[in-house]
Amino acid sequence: MKHIHIVMIGLLIAGTSCQAQEQKQEQAQIQEENCGDELMLAKDGSSVSTVKSASGESMSFAIDKNNDEWKNELSPEEFRVLREKGTEVAYTGKYYKFDKDGVYRCAGCGHTLFTSTEKYHSGSGWPSFYAPAEEETVVTQRDESHGMVRVEVMCANCGGHLGHVFEDGPRPTGLRYCINSVSLEFKEESDNEE
Repeated sequence: MKHIHIVMIGLLIAGTSCQAQEQKQEQAQIQEENCGDELMLAKDGSSVSTVKSASGESMSFAIDKNNDEWKNELSPEEFRVLREKGTEVAYTGKYYKFDKDGVYRCAGCGHTLFTSTEKYHSGSGWPSFYAPAEEETVVTQRDESHGMVRVEVMCANCGGHLGHVFEDGPRPTGLRYCINSVSLEFKEESDNEE
């Protein structure tokens, strides 16, 4: 009887080990397939300026700085959101309940992203826009982080993480660009005329 128990325990351990090895192989295959779907770091710490869009096309950014350069220019919270794809706590952002006329620019590079004309109150906890200022001002890519499938929104100029876009917005686009306040800088309309 002891021999049967020992054999069964051995089989269970071997089975568990095989499952773990299969899971590691599957994860490695997924990472290989998704290569390029995220901003990656080179060995020297610089960010790779080419990523794949939500449609699988390669994207490159005009501004390509390494992490040390970004850390010197951004606040710790801006770096966490813009460069490490973090998210600010819902309902806490300075532009969540903010209604002045003007433009919203990337906090990382100053690139114009959204205008107050397209901003609306979605109740989501983050500033929401139904469209970018111009179609080319933002780019998107598939985001499978945190056990969800979403579409990430990034600055088309520097690749900074802005938030995500969802298909539950108002007319005319039906889109909701859910954007972190910390990734934005606001320029009031009178400031833009200078």
